[in-house]
Amino acid sequence: MKAIKPLLTAGALALTAGLASAQTDITVAIQLEPPNLDPTGGAAQAIDSVLYSNVFEGLTRFEGDGSVVPGLAESWEISDDGTVYTFKLHDGVNFHDGTTMDAEDVKFSLDRARADDSTNAQKGLFAGITDVTVIDPLTVQVTLDGPNGMFLFNMAWGDAVIVAPESIEDIASNPVGTGAFTFADWVQGDRLELARNENYWGDAPALENATFRFISDPTAAFAAVMAEDVDVFVGFPAPENLPQFEADPRFQVLVGNTEGETILSTNNKMPPFDNKLVRQAVAHAIDRQAIIDGAMFGLGTPIGTHFAPHNPDYVDLLANSPYDPAKAKELLAEAGFADGFTTTLKLPPPSYARRGGEIIASQLREVGIQAEISNLEWAQWIEEVFKGKDFGLSIVSHTEPMDIGIYANPDYYFQYDNPDFQALMEELNATTDPAGRSDLLAKAQTIISEDYVNGYLFELAVATVAKAGVQGLWVNQPTAAVDLTVVSWAE
Repeated sequence: MKAIKPLLTAGALALTAGLASAQTDITVAIQLEPPNLDPTGGAAQAIDSVLYSNVFEGLTRFEGDGSVVPGLAESWEISDDGTVYTFKLHDGVNFHDGTTMDAEDVKFSLDRARADDSTNAQKGLFAGITDVTVIDPLTVQVTLDGPNGMFLFNMAWGDAVIVAPESIEDIASNPVGTGAFTFADWVQGDRLELARNENYWGDAPALENATFRFISDPTAAFAAVMAEDVDVFVGFPAPENLPQFEADPRFQVLVGNTEGETILSTNNKMPPFDNKLVRQAVAHAIDRQAIIDGAMFGLGTPIGTHFAPHNPDYVDLLANSPYDPAKAKELLAEAGFADGFTTTLKLPPPSYARRGGEIIASQLREVGIQAEISNLEWAQWIEEVFKGKDFGLSIVSHTEPMDIGIYANPDYYFQYDNPDFQALMEELNATTDPAGRSDLLAKAQTIISEDYVNGYLFELAVATVAKAGVQGLWVNQPTAAVDLTVVSWAE
């Protein structure tokens, strides 16, 4: 018997045509290419930009508004003394290679991150963990050495995503996670491709394919967007062009906040920066607003400490380091450098660093400090500055969320070693009362501001230029991520 083909109504035909034409791929440009693809072992923010939430997931995760919500952990219970967290994991979660994600993988990930030989860039997130115990395949218990009011927040960082022992050996080049997208291809120097995870445990993303392109040059970035070669540019590096895009109906411009404290990083163990008077002189030699206007075309909020101004616990400490070249010269003379000195200024690729570096070098010359600029690629910066600590000054935006705790690590690249600050951070970790935490955070901000650990410049704004039909993009960046899990095209 011949099959009878059903007739389609005009409405059904229109619906079918609409579905057939709906765009399901996207090309996103960002400025920096990740040096590797292991968020648990690499320090570069570009790793999270591509992979956070898209490929890798943690027990908890950040939403676009900065809130912390359940991730791979469906729920959790906290003991009365605040030291034991019992996580209940989602059932039916698989890694992209088909292996099951369970409590053993959580234990492996947390134990690996806190191990003595760990290369995790934020190893301090896991310092308070004393034990990770598998209760059953979907239940894992984490014991801390004391209450930590930031623990669930810390578990949302990209450095705390869950990985598997079966795929860890090749993670730097072939990332295997549990996220809504799988890693497809990486053409180094050009692009990285993701594909929809058809077996995703959560809500399926609207996009089938996503391509990240890496365009560091501001002129090339402008050309790529104008030619519509890319659909989205997150962290658009030429803010002077934003008015042109705003006036063009083809595009939308989103300007939001980041967690990026942009600082003049200072090597506190390298002479002469081991002298507080010299660091203070540098702080007074800097005209923040000139840097914001000249390098960022007005996008950015001046800061006087390492803390985000949009955080309710932020303390305005700009008065500790106003622009005062005469004061800077006096301090240099008092420190024994009346004739100035020469140092290095090593700059990573972002335009805020390259453009800002030129301005800062000029400002430092006015007080007698000769800063010799070296423009480094991101991998070079990681090796020389972050790992090798071979620098005098640098410029970088620390985009990790509420990361003032890095100042408690004397081995961190700017090498600030203050036992009083370290004790304060331990007290903060053990404090759960909101008012008490606010007081301690205020003290912490004040200490590093008055010690002039680094030159505090501005809170980095993030500008995104996208085609008019793209929806679901993050406006703000509570962590350095381009989360595509809820991005779609308007029909």
